[in-house]
Amino acid sequence: MILPAVLYVIALVGFPFCLSIYLAMSDAKIASSTYTFVGLENIRSALESPTFRKSLGNTLIFTVASQVLVLVFGKILATCLTKNFFGKSIFRFLILLPWVAPISLGTIAWKWMLDSLYSPVNWVLQALHIVGTNTWPMWFGERDLAMASVIAVHVWRLLPFSTVIILAGLTSIPREVNEAAQVDGAGFWSREFHIVLPLLRPILTVAGLFGIIFAFTDMTVIYVLTRGGPAQATQVLSSLAFFTGILGGDLAGGAAISLFLFPVLVVVAVVMLQIARRAEVA
Repeated sequence: MILPAVLYVIALVGFPFCLSIYLAMSDAKIASSTYTFVGLENIRSALESPTFRKSLGNTLIFTVASQVLVLVFGKILATCLTKNFFGKSIFRFLILLPWVAPISLGTIAWKWMLDSLYSPVNWVLQALHIVGTNTWPMWFGERDLAMASVIAVHVWRLLPFSTVIILAGLTSIPREVNEAAQVDGAGFWSREFHIVLPLLRPILTVAGLFGIIFAFTDMTVIYVLTRGGPAQATQVLSSLAFFTGILGGDLAGGAAISLFLFPVLVVVAVVMLQIARRAEVA
């Protein structure tokens, strides 16, 4: 019964992964039809590259910062959606809209909104007297602002997914538990930290795991907004592998860089699944 699913996983994941290992140990180029075995030379070159080390650090910053924000705001939005209020259906539609819309179109819209000359965000900040006329922030021209921009857009993109998962977890908590704690005199924050969050830990772990995988492997936001700039300030491993292997023509180098994603994701998946299992047992 599971044979079709196994074959599908092998064809979709196993074959590309084995092909990446083969290419990473060769000197494959896009313009060449013959390959020569070079062993671990491409991996050694990647480890010695300052750009690779910078991209690895950017990947960790991008992933950790975005997932913390996604889980925090996702919990807030999910809590709001458990309440009944006027316009709840419209509010729910607006929350899900970033996930439904094509990511490339949404990112292009954000690129225009954060444009250095025509940014409506800067116009609003100027109208609120937060920035001056000649002190507009260059969202994609400064290192810190560029990283903050790509993190913000990624959070905007992934927030609906985490909100739906957390909302499902909140609705599964028996109402009697919260009501009993409220009768016993527990306040809002006490119920949140001692009842809701411990019961939500497995759900939050799953949401965080999927979010980390998306952040590590998705390069659309960075490709559209900054192309890794300025000066590699927003370059991550997935985008560096694409620029090296596809745009740069170095298939072997791009494959070697992409292979570094695999062990990191395996470790993260094992650790977070262990945390979720212990939470379920507890």
